Amino acid sequence: MKPMQQLEAQDIDVSRFEYDDSVVLAADFGYVGSSSVEVVDDTVIVVADDEQYDIELEGDARAFMKNGVLTIEVSA
Repeated sequence: MKPMQQLEAQDIDVSRFEYDDSVVLAADFGYVGSSSVEVVDDTVIVVADDEQYDIELEGDARAFMKNGVLTIEVSA
């Protein structure tokens, strides 16, 4: 399964933007009461309303969530 397919399978809208030096992935979780996101090695761990998503990536990544939108920036 590709990195963001598990989110798409959960009906979470995912967008991908490619730039010269990075790739940005954005996933819209909609309203979430509580959320957290952490990058551990090559995995982005997202907890949104007591549901956990582990997203495997290759490369240096940083991630944050604001207003229900998860943004992951991966260096190329």
